[in-house]
Amino acid sequence: MSTLRERIPVISKSSFRFRITASSTRILVDTDPGVDDIVALLLALASPELDILAIIVSYGKFRPLRNYNTNLWSLVDCSVVLGNTDIDASLSALTRYVNENPAYQNQFPNFSSIRKPILAKGSHGPLEDGLGGISERHPDLNVSPEIMSEDHPQLRLIDKSGVDVVLELLRSYPPRSITYIALGPLTNLAHTMKKDGGLFRANIGRVVCMGGALDVPGNTSPVAEFNFFADPYAVKELLLSLDPQSRLPLDRFLLLPLDITTPHELPFQVYTEAIDPSFDSTAVPSLPLGKSSLVHFTSSFLERTREIMLSFGKDAMELHDIVAIWCAIENPPGCELSPGWKTRSRIFDIERNGELTRGMLVVDRREDESAYSPGANRAKIQAELKKNNVPHGIWESSALPAQVETEEAAMKSRPPAGVVCVTETPGADVLLWFLFRRVWGVEMTA
Repeated sequence: MSTLRERIPVISKSSFRFRITASSTRILVDTDPGVDDIVALLLALASPELDILAIIVSYGKFRPLRNYNTNLWSLVDCSVVLGNTDIDASLSALTRYVNENPAYQNQFPNFSSIRKPILAKGSHGPLEDGLGGISERHPDLNVSPEIMSEDHPQLRLIDKSGVDVVLELLRSYPPRSITYIALGPLTNLAHTMKKDGGLFRANIGRVVCMGGALDVPGNTSPVAEFNFFADPYAVKELLLSLDPQSRLPLDRFLLLPLDITTPHELPFQVYTEAIDPSFDSTAVPSLPLGKSSLVHFTSSFLERTREIMLSFGKDAMELHDIVAIWCAIENPPGCELSPGWKTRSRIFDIERNGELTRGMLVVDRREDESAYSPGANRAKIQAELKKNNVPHGIWESSALPAQVETEEAAMKSRPPAGVVCVTETPGADVLLWFLFRRVWGVEMTA
């Protein structure tokens, strides 16, 4: 069977009749807008299964909050500076796209004058331009300060803190009907729990979090994923505190670490074939002629992403935050996981102070049967066990845990329950085709 990379997609414009209904999952999106956050936000805005109540914009990618809204505003052509150059660079393209294509206004049901999500400021922190310098390379996508006002046609722009917005919304809707999607550091969530943890624990329906690396290398350091590296203290308090009143309700928490998100990717060759035939790199920057404003925008920030990924030997973008949005779409609160989704409880701690290991998830591999050697390829290990006719489950490793004595006190220094981690999804191809149809209006068939 041919792989997705070998298929030539058959492209057609979809007919969009998407509507948010009473059964749509209400969500709060906590994001630090960089490349995959912006694509994830586009997917959420295009999904009628979700009802976006609020977008909380936070620090990330190491740049001060006062500069952090350019990327998201460029997606929406927004009107009030919240402080993130990544924000500004993002939502204006969507406004232009909807205005240029009235027939496609229903393509983004969460971006309309009828239902306006709240856009609020989250925690302050250091940042950098998460869209690869798009504001310098493509000044046509920048937002002019003169056009900024508080009356945005598709968003409610408020100066209230994200923490207060979250708590007010939890009070306003039926208990356990809202999903909190954390695409950035967990700082906002930690502040929310500090202010009214009882309300949050009682009323939140589910928390879906992209973060951490268990049995695979990190993406910010050799051992740490960015979100958990950025604020390991919040991770410790929310997931691993010995005080149950400080912890999140772990029975309603789903973690998507790099272990499960990394295999989901957008091959740039497929993007070129299906979305933008002129797409290349910063050496041949995107031009707006002959393409929609949305395609011009996505191509403009993917140019630099492609160069970065090629430096690591991969001509594809990893869809980390997109997997988290997909998980929320497929798995509303209060329901069993949808077919194709599987989880496993994992026990770990997090390093907060290490000079080289900040943000590392520390797994006790002396006793955890599900713990693979760091960097091990689970598929290859399973193939090896099968080849040698070794009876095994899908989580058994070929590496034997070291037979060492463990300190009883150390065993008592962690919460009794593990953290539920997603270990299987319906498949990388399924997500890619779903993403293409929802965000760019393109259908792909074999």
